[in-house]
Amino acid sequence: MVSERMLGLGTARSVIRELFEYGKQRAAVVGAENIFDFSLGNPSVPAPQAVNETAIRILQEQPELIHCYTSAQGDAGARQRFADSLNRRFGCSYTADNFYITVGAAASLCCVFNGLSCPGDEFVVFAPYFPEYKVFIEGAGAKMVLIPPEIQDFQIDFEAFERSVTPQTKGVVVNSPNNPSGVVYSRQTLERLAAILTAKSGEYGHPIYLISDEPYREIVFQGFEVPWIPHIYRDTIVCYSFSKSLSLPGERLGYVLVPGQVTDASQVYAAIAGAGRSLGYVNAPSLFQQVTSLCCDMTSDLSVYERNCKLLVTALREMGYHVAQPGGAFYLFPRSLEPDDVAFSERAKKEFDLLLVPGSGFGAPGHVRIAYCVQTEMIERALPRFAALAASYK
Repeated sequence: MVSERMLGLGTARSVIRELFEYGKQRAAVVGAENIFDFSLGNPSVPAPQAVNETAIRILQEQPELIHCYTSAQGDAGARQRFADSLNRRFGCSYTADNFYITVGAAASLCCVFNGLSCPGDEFVVFAPYFPEYKVFIEGAGAKMVLIPPEIQDFQIDFEAFERSVTPQTKGVVVNSPNNPSGVVYSRQTLERLAAILTAKSGEYGHPIYLISDEPYREIVFQGFEVPWIPHIYRDTIVCYSFSKSLSLPGERLGYVLVPGQVTDASQVYAAIAGAGRSLGYVNAPSLFQQVTSLCCDMTSDLSVYERNCKLLVTALREMGYHVAQPGGAFYLFPRSLEPDDVAFSERAKKEFDLLLVPGSGFGAPGHVRIAYCVQTEMIERALPRFAALAASYK
């Protein structure tokens, strides 16, 4: 016998991965240049050269820093460098003791959900959302409460949100810039959210934590602002990853930030550390603790994503697609041209070799996700296919 729940997770169909695998198989038939794969959110720009140089220098000059255990919460020097970086950027006063270094943002979220969850607890999530949130929350023994999207601009439906906050609400998850829509929550949106959470926390007599999932924090386009949420809401816990900003998804390096202002901060931090222990993380990769902390003020050439975004948004709107304006990340989330987004995605795949992910899995039926973290020339070659797809509905 095995765990039925884990068996279900292990055998569950992943639409994104299926599309990716289909693309490879189809490429063998029609040629890779004729497949337009927008399925995976894998950065298309390389890590800064300084990242590679830093890794080589550490390997050559500081062998005592690699291939060995660090403290469970991460090397103290690396944690302090993360603190110094945020202090410079946002005018904070964090120390190494506010940081718990993790195996990417996924591990950060799992540690937070497991560290905070008590029997009966609920976490509120706004659609469209990263599908693994449900897995992470339920894996921690809590319940996910989903707020339907405002499909015009994907800001928060506050009426639905207020109705959904109950005494069982332990936390609220925000992801801005957002996967899958690319939308950035405005300062006004976040301030209204903070006001509601403050009032509800007072009404129910316990803190409601705001969990800010920020792997796309640095990928923000001209004219948009990604506010520093701990300045807006006291009980904010930040989960971060260097997968996108430094193009290091395979190195699995991120952190949880628990600011000292958070209610019961020391207990929250200790519970997150305990969750990491329970989940068997031991410590994050030691080499890349050093590399990312020494390079944390750098980014890859993120301008490519804004260029790709402008190209796609302009062209798709001219073709008749409705696209909410992205402010960052590297995704578009246009409406499908028929109510059934799965059928729309299938037509795009079978008739036009366009691999688009149905929006149903993100909690927003009637949309598809386009990951434009690809070469610009591929987008240019794909535009006639998007036009032909649109024409097929007229």
